[in-house]
Amino acid sequence: RNRACPRRIFTERLPTVAAPWARRTLRLAQRLLALGVALGGKAGVRLGHAWDVRVSRNTLLRLLRCQPEPEAPTPTVLGVDDWALRKGHTYGTILVDLERRQPIALLPDRTADTVAQWLREHPGVAVITRDRSSAYAEGARHGAPAATQVADRFHLIQNLAEALTEVFTTQRPALEAVNAAARQQPVPLPDGTVAVPVPPPATPPRAQQQAAQRAAQRQATYDAVWTLHRQGWTVPAIAAQVGHSRHTIERYLRMPTWPVPQHRSSYGRSVLNPYKAYLLERWNAGCRTAMQLFRELRPQGYTGSYRRVAAYASRLRQAQGLPPRRQGRRQTLPVVTEPASPPLTPRRATWLVLGREDKRAAAETQQLAQLHAQDSEVAEAIDLAQDFATLVRQRQPERLDPWL
Repeated sequence: RNRACPRRIFTERLPTVAAPWARRTLRLAQRLLALGVALGGKAGVRLGHAWDVRVSRNTLLRLLRCQPEPEAPTPTVLGVDDWALRKGHTYGTILVDLERRQPIALLPDRTADTVAQWLREHPGVAVITRDRSSAYAEGARHGAPAATQVADRFHLIQNLAEALTEVFTTQRPALEAVNAAARQQPVPLPDGTVAVPVPPPATPPRAQQQAAQRAAQRQATYDAVWTLHRQGWTVPAIAAQVGHSRHTIERYLRMPTWPVPQHRSSYGRSVLNPYKAYLLERWNAGCRTAMQLFRELRPQGYTGSYRRVAAYASRLRQAQGLPPRRQGRRQTLPVVTEPASPPLTPRRATWLVLGREDKRAAAETQQLAQLHAQDSEVAEAIDLAQDFATLVRQRQPERLDPWL
């Protein structure tokens, strides 16, 4: 050993092959890093095993965390929005460079002080796009007073959808009239024939009674909110008095009349939905025994109960005019199928109005036309909403003042 030598290296360095103390080559490390960037942990592990590369998800994530954060230039056009760490409880703020279309920062909350501090640390932002949150507006004013604040198209359409949903909530009779007419119309089939639509499920008497009681309680709360509001009470005081959130009180005050309740039994998701096409095919082929249909669905992955299949079979009998559990000789019966489009709800009617015309099905176009013809207020709301959505999507600011 030469004690005069300043180096203390006892293994040869191979900088083009592996890093010091590394247990994998640089080429393998780069491949694993690319795998982690593209797929993340678990998915990266599955593809790695297909490549005969044995690696754990923790290794892929550790390689990602070891990479230095990329230096992002201060954006000129900054998008500000919230994101949910735990939906309904904990929210943060995401900042996006809208010119490069890349997220550049995540903030731990959505307060004005946090946004203002980030803007002070990153001067140069000229335009800030945001929603209508007062916290983001205040943070932008304090952190970048010279920046121009605008509402982006997404939040404009979102606010329009919320307002339109409230209109349809107060105009439920118009929606019910369209749904009732759809239940009476035959459904055209691809082969040129027509079929009778499946009627909606009947609500049990006990469930009807419970729904009526809940509706009466909500209407009593609605009446109490408006009584206190006319007496000059503030929204926080009303919320404390009736025991509801401020959001609920504000929603009630935006509704001039109490809407007619709509039962949820006629729409929504069901564990039977993926198997209805098979049930209709077997039913129209002559198999009308609920237990036999239930047994055929079990090997296909159906996990629901027999009662649900029997209830659906009862609706099919009702559509064809058969009495319950009919026994006897076979007769010629009309073909039965699901309605051409789901029944209208306030939310579905909203997105039917705001959806692009070239993407609507023929049944949806007919449904929208029927809704437009039901009531003058509904027709006016539909026309105004579609005009506003068009001028926003096509970027026609010159049409905004005439629309207003």
